Amino acid sequence: MSPTQAPPSQQLPAVQKLRIRFAKRGRLRFTSHRDFQRAFERAVRRAELPVAFSHGFSPHPKISYAGAAPTGAASEAEYLEISLTSEREPEQVRRALDEALPPGLDVLEVVVAGPGSLADQLEASEWEIRLPGTDPDEAAKAVEQFLAAEEVLVERMTKRGIRSFDCRGAVLRLAVVTGGPDAQTCAILQVVVQHGTPSVRPDDVLAGVLEVATLAVTGPALLTRLAQGPLQADTGTVDDPLARDRDATQATATGQADPAHQTHSAESDAAAPPAS
Repeated sequence: MSPTQAPPSQQLPAVQKLRIRFAKRGRLRFTSHRDFQRAFERAVRRAELPVAFSHGFSPHPKISYAGAAPTGAASEAEYLEISLTSEREPEQVRRALDEALPPGLDVLEVVVAGPGSLADQLEASEWEIRLPGTDPDEAAKAVEQFLAAEEVLVERMTKRGIRSFDCRGAVLRLAVVTGGPDAQTCAILQVVVQHGTPSVRPDDVLAGVLEVATLAVTGPALLTRLAQGPLQADTGTVDDPLARDRDATQATATGQADPAHQTHSAESDAAAPPAS
């Protein structure tokens, strides 16, 4: 049973914000975003973390999720923020949450949030698309045809019905990976997709490749997000969104940080978007 929440007037203010990177692996890739939210909030209670709550008629924990992978896709780069009413050591929080979550939902890193918005840094994602039984050479030819097209329209079912949109414009880099133990029996595509509206997912890119080229795909594609973060447009690569947070923490530890920074971070938490 979860602990009884204090009335809003008695709730403690947030004094620390943590940013968390976690993975969805194995069978847990089929966990929906809402399923993960429930699992994570249970893990927070089991880990006895002093999570801050919003005020109002229906208080909710101050946990913000950003850039969730679609159901069915694995990921090594999922992110969220959590606000606490007392400071905790990030590595201790990581271990406690990882132990409280089921295997396959793995907490990889916890850092103290630095300045700026985490969501604003998640500009692009790098994905791996594995196509078992597909010939890599044929996949390479299909990729060339896709990249040569100026526009590739695909359809996806949404809450408002079937929607048609261009998936080519969001693709910054797409290539077939060569080498590796299963390179002869499995085509492996790596794609960097810029985030936008509508969001272009890796299955949309695969659908676009199959739209412009004939490619034999004999089984379900295995989708894995390898990275998510700031976009380096000149190289088409994705940077680590927690790098600046580590730098800010290190500067604070060495006495080089702006002393007003920590106060600003805690106070600005009141404007953080709530969990959906």
